Amino acid sequence: MWVAMWFLVMPQAIWAGEVHVAVASNFLSPLKKIARSYKQDTGNRLILISGSTGKLYAQARNGAPFDVLLAADDKRPELLEKEGVGIKLTRFTYAVGTLVLWSPDPVDVRESLIKMKNGKLAIANPKTAPYGKAAQQVLERMGLWKKMRPFLVQGENIAQTLQFVATGNAKLGFVAKSQLEDPKLKLKGSQWQVPFDQYEPILQQAVLLKPGLSNSFAHQFLEFMRGSTAKKIMRSYGYRFIEE
Repeated sequence: MWVAMWFLVMPQAIWAGEVHVAVASNFLSPLKKIARSYKQDTGNRLILISGSTGKLYAQARNGAPFDVLLAADDKRPELLEKEGVGIKLTRFTYAVGTLVLWSPDPVDVRESLIKMKNGKLAIANPKTAPYGKAAQQVLERMGLWKKMRPFLVQGENIAQTLQFVATGNAKLGFVAKSQLEDPKLKLKGSQWQVPFDQYEPILQQAVLLKPGLSNSFAHQFLEFMRGSTAKKIMRSYGYRFIEE
């Protein structure tokens, strides 16, 4: 009788599952919040591995045991799908990112960028980080890319890029709006939200990976990412959605 009652009151603890999620750095904080809601709703937990999209892509290709990739672009999930690592018909755009130029000081950041003569400008590595690629596109369209090359300091990912500016190692930095909206960071200062026509849309895509094909909880999590609870959290961090 005691054993039967234990099974009745502890079903989630017994059957709780795990999903290994590789997540782009810009989306780590929102995903932590989503993970709490997901666990509360399902009893299952997410194990998060964060980094630049380019590095996570390379790790997935080389057999890293990720069930799901939440990238900061649509290029790498599509490549993984073509290479047989991503599962076909599971890829979708879960959010659209927003690029912001930020300074912790009360300045006109756009004007400071144009007139910059000293100090450093932080961007994420354009080769591995989609937000870095977007930053390069903005500088090129403004006719500033060549001029700014001597002032650039590149972060391995968007999290390190933000750190460069927050610690004073760079005067300005192109970062994700989601980072500035993060209530835990409590960042102040000045920002310029770059017009969307100045860079290619940052379509952040999710895809189920081979290790997750037999993990029913990975499928469940991807459905959760499409739902209203996850979208409400994403919106609070400044993300948009492709249907908007």
